[in-house]
Amino acid sequence: MTIHKYGHAHWEGDIKQGKGYISTESGALKDQPYGFNTRFEGKPGSNPEELIGAAHSACFSMALSLMLGNEGFVPESIDTKAVVSLDKVDGGFAITKVALDSKVKLPGIEKDTFDKIIKQAKEGCPVSKLLKVDITLTYELEN
Repeated sequence: MTIHKYGHAHWEGDIKQGKGYISTESGALKDQPYGFNTRFEGKPGSNPEELIGAAHSACFSMALSLMLGNEGFVPESIDTKAVVSLDKVDGGFAITKVALDSKVKLPGIEKDTFDKIIKQAKEGCPVSKLLKVDITLTYELEN
């Protein structure tokens, strides 16, 4: 089974003064502005790094829920933040790492069992598999 989803970007102008708009198939984002100023200068709007972070945190949380469910556990909540680092390297820019930080509320699970499952979720998440950068994981289990 193959599932296809899409995002769309429109861009006009040069890199510094130009601007673009990002939309998603679902309409969750519709003509969201992005540009040099939203990416590097903290102006309102979106940027590729925050979109990757949102996708990675969502995917990881779903993978963790699936893997916990496969072992008979249902989390009360999973809150994950993915910090995507964009660094200047070799005369250009590159996404160099992603730091996942997850807080999970799940009564009744042993810490060793949870540690094993959450680490498997980090490796098994489809977005983690896509990214070819260093991915770190910190987490907190609330019983």
